Amino acid sequence: MFVQIFSTGGTLDKVYFDALSDYQIGEPVVGELLQQAQVGFDYNIESLTRKDSLELDDLDRQLIHDKVSTCPHEHILITHGTDTMTVTGAGLADIDGKVIVLTGAMQPARFRDSDALFNLGLAVGALNCMPHGVYVAMSGRVFPVDQVRKNRLAARFEGC
Repeated sequence: MFVQIFSTGGTLDKVYFDALSDYQIGEPVVGELLQQAQVGFDYNIESLTRKDSLELDDLDRQLIHDKVSTCPHEHILITHGTDTMTVTGAGLADIDGKVIVLTGAMQPARFRDSDALFNLGLAVGALNCMPHGVYVAMSGRVFPVDQVRKNRLAARFEGC
């Protein structure tokens, strides 16, 4: 299996520079996580944006759509901020012949208690098992993109 990974930013890639700074979106961390996990598949990572998902606009989502739809590979992983992950995913629903999985993290990957590695592993598992379609892999579950929502109070994704 070959996985094309598109990074868009989000909490997964956030870094904290010092006590006087806010979080900023850093370089994509997904490659480091996959190396640590010693995965047994080939992949390529392309950074499309470095934004919080609340800052993504229609042009950004069109770029993501264009990259996914023209990608020759069947298995697509998109790292994305959690706030608008379902919006971006819904915009990819018209793409046939691919397994597209969006994932992210509630805490930056660089934090010890982050859910990033767990969610990434879940997303890779979904790429291996799910039929063609668009999915969100978060909170220990894989959801069809049109059947999930973020519950901010509970800090998790749930079916709807």
